[in-house]
Amino acid sequence: MKNLFDLKGKVALVTGATHGLGMAMAKGLAQYGATLVINGHTPSKMEEALKQYAALGIDAKGYLFDVTDEKRVIEAISKIEAEVGSIDILVNNAGIIKRIPAEEMEISDFRNVIDVDLVSPFIMSKSVSKSMMAKRGGKIINICSMMSELGRDTLSAYAAAKGGLKMLTRNLATEWARHNIQVNGIGPGYFATEQTSPIRFNGHPMNDFIIERTPAGKWGDPDDLIGAVVFLSSKASDFVNGQILYVDGGILATIGKPRTA
Repeated sequence: MKNLFDLKGKVALVTGATHGLGMAMAKGLAQYGATLVINGHTPSKMEEALKQYAALGIDAKGYLFDVTDEKRVIEAISKIEAEVGSIDILVNNAGIIKRIPAEEMEISDFRNVIDVDLVSPFIMSKSVSKSMMAKRGGKIINICSMMSELGRDTLSAYAAAKGGLKMLTRNLATEWARHNIQVNGIGPGYFATEQTSPIRFNGHPMNDFIIERTPAGKWGDPDDLIGAVVFLSSKASDFVNGQILYVDGGILATIGKPRTA
């Protein structure tokens, strides 16, 4: 039982892991023993990210490729398998968001969000599925969102993509369970990252809204996702399939405002 969360001997690929929540989850997987492979598409960000991993004693392998380009993905997966090993854990984290009112959004922008946030997880999952089937085991984790459940102003494309990703997660779990592949999702709430820093100072309306709306009464720390991603990557979740684990401080549990004291 003490080895339920041990990831030694496993190869984990995390897309979009050069910064933010992807990097936090990737670090966690490596700290629990996984051989870490990260994806990005900007050379300078990849170089800086690998330095950060190395400073923590993590020997991460970095691969630059566009997760929306099926040909490039297949080539990259083949290269990773040859150089590192077959992938045991895939975390589909790469994503974008465009905050544009629906009536003003260009169809090209809508399609771009769908392509990155929904189509690319399918491409990535399909590309690793055959080797997982061959060895009769694998873990696929899709990074969903509270927008997999809720709508929000200016996020029509993002909510459509993340809602679709929730159902893709359930359907792939249904199809691939017979091969001992578990496909689950993580739905992060609001986290304190570099991207959210401009709205997290006292007095900013969005900061106050998040603090008041979250029963925990605070923003999440990126490290709060480590337990969830390690659980869903490990033996501990071998009979967990098609689930979305929301790590949101309780936001989705309530429509009320938490007591202040």
